Amino acid sequence: MVQDDRLRLIFTCCHLALAPEARVALTLRLLGGLSVAEVAQAFLVPETTMAQRVTRAMKKIRMAHIPFRVPGPEDLDARLRDVLAVVYLVFNEGYLASSGTTVLRIELTTEAIRLGRLLRLLLPRTPEVAGLLALVLLTASRREARVADGELVPRPEQDRSAWDRALIEEGHALVRACLARDQPGPYQVLAAINAVHTDAASAAETDWVQVLALDDQLLVLAPGPVVRLNRAVALAELDGAWRRPGRGRRAAARGLPRLSPRGPTCCAGWTARPSPGRRRTRRSGPATTRRSGPT
Repeated sequence: MVQDDRLRLIFTCCHLALAPEARVALTLRLLGGLSVAEVAQAFLVPETTMAQRVTRAMKKIRMAHIPFRVPGPEDLDARLRDVLAVVYLVFNEGYLASSGTTVLRIELTTEAIRLGRLLRLLLPRTPEVAGLLALVLLTASRREARVADGELVPRPEQDRSAWDRALIEEGHALVRACLARDQPGPYQVLAAINAVHTDAASAAETDWVQVLALDDQLLVLAPGPVVRLNRAVALAELDGAWRRPGRGRRAAARGLPRLSPRGPTCCAGWTARPSPGRRRTRRSGPATTRRSGPT
């Protein structure tokens, strides 16, 4: 059973009688600490559209007398996808606030990480739960280097010595666990992309071959405009790498895996930089949806 009050309410609010986009939006509004405008930003829709969506959901609850009961263990899996979306979008709003005077809302990112850890304890055998936790940990690891004098610092310009190595190590371990299970999902792929970035000692050493391969997997798992844009960025970076001295197009192309028509299984690999005393190993596995951006 879900012991934490906030997490229990999130599972309760993600009622299957509501449309998927409505239950996530309503939960973000009622329990996630987001305004209607912030929820609209999370869904990339106009504020008026989101206000109507939330109003309709609440009206349906009243008119249909939908009971808001705490779901039992047998109901958790059916609601998990929406719960993961709620946690992820709360984190995103905290990581790059869409309103207010501050760039970061640390209380939101902290709460999202806390909920992610609770979900991991609750459902330790569910790869997408591990993928979500890895994603928010790896993204949060860059927090101290993301802002300077109130302005966002692009990832290539960040001081990587300020990145939180403990969070990175924890995130990398979770990604390796996901790869070993070989049950791909969007959050796992996003986490793997972030693992590639946090594994690079400098921006110039980023393995764009792996990033592009993972973006290709993400297009299969969760196609959308943001994913296509991120893939275009990776492709442009890789093209630039090919043009640099010492980087051959043929050598780079050799690292690109092929996707089967039915989607990825173990076609992308992520290799972490070895810790002292640990051999470097390559693991095949999954891959993911929306990236948190270049910062």
